[in-house]
Amino acid sequence: MRTHHLPPVLRQHLAALRMLLLFTVITGIAYPLLVTGIAQAAFPRQANGSLLTTNGKPVASGLIGQNFALPKKHPDDPKEQLRPDPKWFQPRPSAGGYDPLASGASNLGPNNPDLITAVGQRRAAVAAFDGVSPASVPADAVTASGSGLDPAVSPAYAHEQVNRVAKTRRLPPARVEKLVTDHIQGRVLGFLGQESVNIVELNHDLAGMRARAPTAASPHHPPAYEAYEARVGGSPCSARVRSTCAVPLLSAVPPTYWPPFRGHKAAMLTNAMARTP
Repeated sequence: MRTHHLPPVLRQHLAALRMLLLFTVITGIAYPLLVTGIAQAAFPRQANGSLLTTNGKPVASGLIGQNFALPKKHPDDPKEQLRPDPKWFQPRPSAGGYDPLASGASNLGPNNPDLITAVGQRRAAVAAFDGVSPASVPADAVTASGSGLDPAVSPAYAHEQVNRVAKTRRLPPARVEKLVTDHIQGRVLGFLGQESVNIVELNHDLAGMRARAPTAASPHHPPAYEAYEARVGGSPCSARVRSTCAVPLLSAVPPTYWPPFRGHKAAMLTNAMARTP
């Protein structure tokens, strides 16, 4: 298209229009498609929001923290305080209650009396909830993040909660401790920030751990095992016939409880089973 015969002002407007169309195609279509394609190919999970799924359905995002609280006693009461659920690892406080629409901090300075009072109250509450000394409560357990949406806590705060979570869920503390250790994330690029534990991802994996079967006699042994201990350890069974005393109990002890039978007890059960018709 020849524009030399057009007025200078009109030629400048046409040149500007061509540049607008060109950069619209480059920056508005080509560049986004290129970046999206690279992200989907190289980092599909992060590009789609770091979603966590259960049975194929998204249940949370690893980028945004959330409360793990008990149901409200009065759901319609906006002033009712949330009560932390002891069977979950708890995040740090949030000025906006982990509401993505209310991201932000309290904007209270370190010498503000309201903040000092709140930190003291939180420290006492966390210590009582986790069954630890107030002096051992980490700083991030009583202070909110700048965004109010941070899903990460310090490894110290995560480890502090292990015994409470394990006891509530009837899980071996060592298993829960290992789960926390496996979720410790190192510093970004090896030198930026501090080590952290993503509470949302940690609780997502915690939900898949199976608890020990509840028993009335002991958290480790079934009632039949306690009866076996009483009979074998007492006088009614002599050393010569102890193995036969365990025979009536074999059918009452599920296979899942056999591992606690150690050493000579396991040998006696095996011998008794072999001689049982």
